[in-house]
Amino acid sequence: MSEEQAKRETDAYFTLSGDVNSDMVHRVFEAVSEMTERDVDTAHILLQSNGGYVSDGLCLYNFMANAPINFVMYNAGAVASIAVILFLSGCRRYASETARFMVHKSHATASPGARPDALNIIVEGLRADDARTEAILRKHVELTPEQWAIHQYSDLHLTARDAKAAGLITEVADFAPPKGAHLRNI
Repeated sequence: MSEEQAKRETDAYFTLSGDVNSDMVHRVFEAVSEMTERDVDTAHILLQSNGGYVSDGLCLYNFMANAPINFVMYNAGAVASIAVILFLSGCRRYASETARFMVHKSHATASPGARPDALNIIVEGLRADDARTEAILRKHVELTPEQWAIHQYSDLHLTARDAKAAGLITEVADFAPPKGAHLRNI
């Protein structure tokens, strides 16, 4: 068996799409369990998500960043909000030329007629979520002062080239499983 064939057998290819929520967490847990049983060393994952719940995204980031599998993440369309944190779990990260990323601060909607003490709890939760996600962003990404300023108060959109300059991706490249590779949807 050639070295290329041996490598191909330890690599696996997946797509992961949808909202970052408890259903996605469950699907990823199940998929990683199967990967470890199959002795997958490297999982190439095409991620397509506009975000979701912060706690679920943080759970997936921590789980995948510490799993016994090297995750290589790809963005071929849009990875936004908390999905960017999930994307950062990859040891290598790629984006298609036409892909985009978007990061922003946490937000919530209070119930009509919410009392001040309930609003304070919401605000404190949002601040805690922002501190957790920003720590991960700063660990992996080097935004310009202008980009951090936009992120502070608005949605920050990054093209693939912007993402490369910031270190969010390793290279501008497409998700392209080799011919004959089995592609699974998580």
